[in-house]
Amino acid sequence: MSLSILQTVRPSGVIEIAPRGEIDVDTAYEVKEAIAEVLAKGRPARIELNMRLVTFIDSVGISAMVAGFQTAEVSGVKLVVTEPSRFVHRQLWVTGLLGLFGAPEPYYAGAAATPEVLPGA
Repeated sequence: MSLSILQTVRPSGVIEIAPRGEIDVDTAYEVKEAIAEVLAKGRPARIELNMRLVTFIDSVGISAMVAGFQTAEVSGVKLVVTEPSRFVHRQLWVTGLLGLFGAPEPYYAGAAATPEVLPGA
């Protein structure tokens, strides 16, 4: 399976980079390049790496995310992961990198449509 990457600029100035597919030894550079491309154009308020549609990520993909995080940090831009698929969430947790990327909760299909009501709220 290949990888496609969609970039969206939000009115708030946040740039969302949304990879779809597998991030592995053959495609990891695309994620790193997408982050570098955003930073080459300017300094967004924040970069959100939406990982909801990523079905697989290996160690090379994780390394590319860390490199992207470091590049953004040097530029004074915060890079966070949003809506990681359960697989991505698990890989970030196992590698101890979940906190680096903002400690996002895993994405569950349909979860956004049903807000959780806390007892006593």
